[in-house]
This record gives sequence, structure tokens and C-alpha cells, in this order.
Amino acid sequence: MQMEKKDIRALSKEQLRDFFVANNDKAFRGNQVYEWLWSKGAHSFEDMTNVAKTTRSMLEDNFVINHIKVDTMQRSTDGTVKNAVRLHDGLVVESVLIPTETRTTACVSSQVGCSLDCNFCATARLKRMRNLEPGEIYDQIMAIDKESRLYHNHPLSNIVFMGMGEPLMNYNNVIKAIDMVTSPEGLGMSPKRIMLSTSGIPKMIKKMADDEVKFKLAVSLHSAIDETRAKIMPFSKNFPLKDLREALGYWYRKTKSKISYEYVVWKGINDDKASIDALVKFCKYVPCKVNLIEYNPIDDGEFQQASEESILAYIKALENIGVVVKVRRSRGKDIDAACGQLANKEG
Repeated sequence: MQMEKKDIRALSKEQLRDFFVANNDKAFRGNQVYEWLWSKGAHSFEDMTNVAKTTRSMLEDNFVINHIKVDTMQRSTDGTVKNAVRLHDGLVVESVLIPTETRTTACVSSQVGCSLDCNFCATARLKRMRNLEPGEIYDQIMAIDKESRLYHNHPLSNIVFMGMGEPLMNYNNVIKAIDMVTSPEGLGMSPKRIMLSTSGIPKMIKKMADDEVKFKLAVSLHSAIDETRAKIMPFSKNFPLKDLREALGYWYRKTKSKISYEYVVWKGINDDKASIDALVKFCKYVPCKVNLIEYNPIDDGEFQQASEESILAYIKALENIGVVVKVRRSRGKDIDAACGQLANKEG
């Protein structure tokens, strides 16, 4: 019975060098192939033009490159680009390019479906099928970098992990992908230009702090009242706000990096004075900023965008205690590409 071939990108550079030595070739071939895989983003062994044909055949016999394929790409009138990304096993995730006048941001997925059950999120309606491999996460970023150069005439400038999935439930693979993105052998991007957005898993936030990661942290908060947050994000019953608060304090002491709170205000859910007061209190624990996000409704259910008056009340209360607040308007409405509320339209 033929064994399933391993994805070559699961090998480190040292393992690649060892493979070539074990096959009576020179170790430096491993460096060459590694550069093709990551820096040059080779889709097949045939792409490796400075590698001998016999060597390429040997690689073909032993390995595969499980590269993604951008199945469909939609461009919005505001310049936003949404990719439906097909994986080697036929599953589909989404990634989004979000442009502003000064930069382009890649919003990438970390899981097929999601492990969590946020009631307002389209992705949460899909069961989690599997974690993405480091190469699959990296490929999404490479594809958006190409689109940024093509449509906006400059390389990708920022990355946010706000697509499908909870990044901290796929921690090792996400960290490996980020390591490659920030490596000179990958995209060479500064970790300060990368933001990981989590729904708030205290022990994993502490692990990130212990691992001395250099990227930024965002937390999907949406309410600073446990009962309200549990209605919005039922899984959060397992992670009470006092535990989250303690973990964020630990993160800040270790990293000295400000936290961003992602916060959607919904009509009749968290648009009252008690919700505003609770968020103001929560923001006093750790240096932070707040992004109030315009909601992109996924149906006609209970989650509907709050009034402009409610948003202004939040802004005023937060600014009164010196917290920087930004209102993030939904992008790519004509193609349904609100980052962080990605729906898998491909089934």
C-alpha cells in the first residue's frame, strides 16, 4: 500500500538538509529548497528552476506541497478583496485584503470553521473541521501580499488574525506561521505589524506572554458583564471576566504591550448605561484601546446594529477616562467581507 506523502513544508531547514545528506546529496540543497518553499512561495517542485531535474523528481517521489488555491476572488468598490481559499483536501476558508490610503491589511483564517460558538458570527455556525497548517496560514498571507502589490502598488503592511477560527485553539501552527512571516527567509515583516485577535482564553494569553511573543493582542470583548457576554459568546461561561482580566494583567506586565478590545454594540443587548459603565471599569485595569466595530448583520435575528447615539455614548465615556477609541466601519459590504464575521459561502 502506498504511503501518503508528507507535506515538505512540515520540515525545518535542518531536517531538509539532513534529508539531502541521507540521500547522498549536498546539505546546501536543503537551503535552496527551503528558500523556494517559503521566500519564493513555490507551488510545485517544477517551479524550483535552479534545482536539478533528478533532485526535483526525488522530491516529487517523497513529498507534496499542500499549497492553497484562491478559488474565487471578489473585489469591492471600496478596494476590499475577499478570497475563497480552497485547501488541498477540498475544504474552503476565507481571507480578506482591507486597504486604507496608507496601508493594506490581510485578515486571515486559522481554522476551517470555528471551535467556539459566538452567536453573532457566521463562522461559528460551521463546525470546526480542522486546524490550518502553518503553510496554509502563510499561503493566505502570500496571496494577499501579491494582490496588494497588484491592486495597490505596495506590499502588504499589516496582518490580523480575525478570520475564521480561534487562533489560540490552533496555537502552535499560528505561532509557526507568524515566525515564518517575520523571518528574513519569509516575508520579513515586523511582528509589531501583526495582531492576533482572540475571544479570550486566559491560560493561552498567559502562554503567549511566557513565550515572549512580539506581536500585538486584541480581545473580542463585546461586553464587560459576564451574563451579557455569555449570551453573546456562550463558551465564555468557561472563561469568566475576572480570569480574563487577570490574564491580561499578566500579559501587560510581561510584554508592556497595550491591548485592543474589539467591541460591537448591539441594539437592546449591550447599548445601555450599565454596559457602558462596565466597559469603562474594565478598561481601567490594563492599558488599552477600544475599537467599536460596526456590525454586519448575518440575518434578521436579535443581533442588530445599535444606534449612532449609543456609539457616541460609549465614545464619550471612554474618552473621559483617557482611553483611545476608534470606530471601525464595515468594509466590503457589497461582497460581504466584514473581517471577523466571515461566512463560508462555499459550503
